[in-house]
Amino acid sequence: MIPLTKLNGDVFYVNVPLIEQVEALPDTTITLVNGKKLFVRESTKEVNELVLAFYRRIGLMGISTRKEET
Repeated sequence: MIPLTKLNGDVFYVNVPLIEQVEALPDTTITLVNGKKLFVRESTKEVNELVLAFYRRIGLMGISTRKEET
């Protein structure tokens, strides 16, 4: 689960596998697989980083590195 902030400032946790999509409309809107929409203060980039960190933490995603061309 990842912590997110409602527009009123309350912190809550979302079960990451339930996230279907994240959009900026202009508030960040998270749509869950059941169709429920959540509006959060974090940007889409911040939500993405939290999701990626969650998957790394539980071992479902390795740490990738980019090789720069020389």
